[in-house]
Amino acid sequence: MKISAVIITKNQEEKITDCLKSVSWCDEIVVVDTGSQDKTVEIAKKLKAKVFKYPKGCYSDWRNYGLEKSKGEWILYIDSDERVTQKLEDEIKGIISKNYDFSYAIPRKNIILGKEMRYGGWWPDYVKRLFKRKLLKKWIGELHEEPVFEGELCNLTNALVHIKEDNLSDMVEKTNKWSEIEAKLMYESGHPEMNVFRFFSAIFREFYFRFVKYKAFLDGTEGVIFGIYQVYSKFISYAKLWEMQLKIKNSEFKMQN
Repeated sequence: MKISAVIITKNQEEKITDCLKSVSWCDEIVVVDTGSQDKTVEIAKKLKAKVFKYPKGCYSDWRNYGLEKSKGEWILYIDSDERVTQKLEDEIKGIISKNYDFSYAIPRKNIILGKEMRYGGWWPDYVKRLFKRKLLKKWIGELHEEPVFEGELCNLTNALVHIKEDNLSDMVEKTNKWSEIEAKLMYESGHPEMNVFRFFSAIFREFYFRFVKYKAFLDGTEGVIFGIYQVYSKFISYAKLWEMQLKIKNSEFKMQN
């Protein structure tokens, strides 16, 4: 087997079909389902994917499990809200035919609120996704997972299409979930106690990044909305860190008294 596509998914019945069709050229498609309650698994099986259920853990665990279950000499990781274009497919096939000993990062076109984002830090948004099996050792990290691999990393030219955020309700739901993890990781890393200055500093840095450095407003109304939302999301993560620090501090005070 030359190449295996590994897909991580959960409750993506509306998106999984297009994702699977975009990698139908691969020798094998491995779907790691992390707890779907809809028709995601049924659709994946109907489209000839090998489906493995693995609800526990985080993205690193799921990507490692997909690596374990796949057989290809090359591994292409793709999420259920991503699509491989024809140009990217041709580029990957060319790399495989030449059998280079490299790992590859792929640029992504992020479709947010129905619009392709070119500013605000959303392009080229390289993600490390194509590996020769013998070079990839494992994935690490609970929130922002990273691959551990041997050798050099190269960049591909053609992009994945990423249908990132469809609506504001989904965005809020994801922020509530992932901000909990981010706050926990910051606390465990020994982040200094949050105060007024640190709140303003964190918000200012995110605003500067989105609107001054990367000019999110050039993507129009959608760019402004999502840029402001990223500032809000950052604030929520730090607010939950503050809440966690306060809870631990109060608990320690009660134990001492």
